[in-house]
Amino acid sequence: MRQGFFKKGAFLEMTLVLVLLAALVACAPSAVKPAVFPTTQPTAVAPGYEVGVLVPGSYGAGFNGLDFDSQDNLYVGGVSGYTIYKVTIEDGQVQLAECVGPPEGQSDDLAFGPDGGLYWTSYLDGVLRCKIGDEIKVLAEGLLFINAVGFNDEGRLFVTQSVLADALWEMDPKGVEEPRLIAKDIGAPNAFDFGPDGKLYTPLYHGGAVVRIDVNTGEIETVADGFEIPVAVNFDSKGNLYVLDNFTGEFFQIDTESGEKKLIVQLVPTLDNFAFNSRDELFVSSMDRGGVYRVDTKTGEVETWVEANLTSPGGITVAGETVYVADTYSLRQVDGNTGEVRTLGILDIDGLNYPLCVSVKGDSAFVSSFFMGLIQEFDLKSQQVVRTFTGFVAPYDMLQLDDGSILVAELGKGRLIRVSGDEGENREVVADGLGGPMGLAFAGKNKVYVTETVTGDVSRVDVSTGEKEVLVSGLQMPKGIAVEADGKILVIETGLHRLIEIDPESGAILPLVEDLAVGVQLAKILPATGTMNGVAVSDSGAIYVSGEAERVLYKITHK
Repeated sequence: MRQGFFKKGAFLEMTLVLVLLAALVACAPSAVKPAVFPTTQPTAVAPGYEVGVLVPGSYGAGFNGLDFDSQDNLYVGGVSGYTIYKVTIEDGQVQLAECVGPPEGQSDDLAFGPDGGLYWTSYLDGVLRCKIGDEIKVLAEGLLFINAVGFNDEGRLFVTQSVLADALWEMDPKGVEEPRLIAKDIGAPNAFDFGPDGKLYTPLYHGGAVVRIDVNTGEIETVADGFEIPVAVNFDSKGNLYVLDNFTGEFFQIDTESGEKKLIVQLVPTLDNFAFNSRDELFVSSMDRGGVYRVDTKTGEVETWVEANLTSPGGITVAGETVYVADTYSLRQVDGNTGEVRTLGILDIDGLNYPLCVSVKGDSAFVSSFFMGLIQEFDLKSQQVVRTFTGFVAPYDMLQLDDGSILVAELGKGRLIRVSGDEGENREVVADGLGGPMGLAFAGKNKVYVTETVTGDVSRVDVSTGEKEVLVSGLQMPKGIAVEADGKILVIETGLHRLIEIDPESGAILPLVEDLAVGVQLAKILPATGTMNGVAVSDSGAIYVSGEAERVLYKITHK
């Protein structure tokens, strides 16, 4: 799991590298066919409507940890995907089979123990779990932002807390003894491995270095430094140490005695972790692309095994027939006619910090992150974050107003707030006492529609007076909201996995589409309302809906 730091060094160079290496990924010869996700087809239930899949679903909701079992089978997991998969090749095509499903499958890192069991860390829940046979067991709880996991040759089990925490612990593989703290506040130790000398080698996410730690004494020694964001280290079967730099995409071999770094292959930035199989073949994972790749370290060729079109789509907006998607690890643009996906900005590289809702007006895109409690302005021309406003409690949808201010649905405080000023320092409460405000849409002069997700209401609020009128109540978790050309209101009723149309005058409800892939339960520390399920209407009248459960974008049209 990564935090979006605003590192700008060598931005132009990294952009060029990203473009060139993306082409490499696309064009490299592949010995296997990438995995194909079985996208579910929703059902149009209202006469005159058709629903299509504009952007097909994907396995990759952002992959993090990966490891091989004793039979060289690959297992991969992810924090936002809540699923651990077993990856195999059948008839030349990559196949993914669910090993551990939601919600237990939330996994930042995973490792196989000497008992053959699978051990993994649930970053957002702070839980260490294992699966031996068919039994899943909780070994430890309360370690928020638990990150990496691994065993040494003696069968001792270790974990780290990283990125938003900073510690190294020894754990009891039986889950009986209390964890033993080895070190803390050392720079956020991430994915580690043990060397031939028996010491633990780990990258320091915040320290830009690789260190070795004596797990008995806690003594720490720097092995190599000068990295941007080192995220993972591993030894191959010959005892050679390698490190992956998340920010630059560089994959280095390190001399453990001298600290000398040798660039082995230049990869695309924002890769998250890597592992070697018994033949020392390199496999890497990606969060923002939801990918797993096999890399030839001699030629630099990249073979795609799994890759997502969208990873964790939340809120959406539309300009013309262009759909903008807040995709958690990226801000993306989708052609409403062809379904072509283009990445505008990436977590870490462009300063984005987990975008989960988006509002676009002209060349300005505002994105919010309920996870980080902030709102950012992203310039669509320069494709960089230009302003960041902090101090919100679970902000969701936004509307850009004509006076340059933005209206924010702040779910955590049950209110609508108007934000203005060069640094977003002016904050005026427009309406409060709302039941979980989440989605916003214009409702005419000085009025907006808001979905109150907790109470199940759709209301109309006068932004001048704060007066609220409930139009519909009793819905099951209404989230995204939009308005059609004839004034009818569209709402994603996540609890029933459907899109409904509401008459704002009578309150009559007409179901339009059912069986939408929406409504993933999030981790315990996140709002129970979950992520945004977005809906937007284009100039042509096409309706677009995001479905985070299958990482899909739907297009709904009139026959």
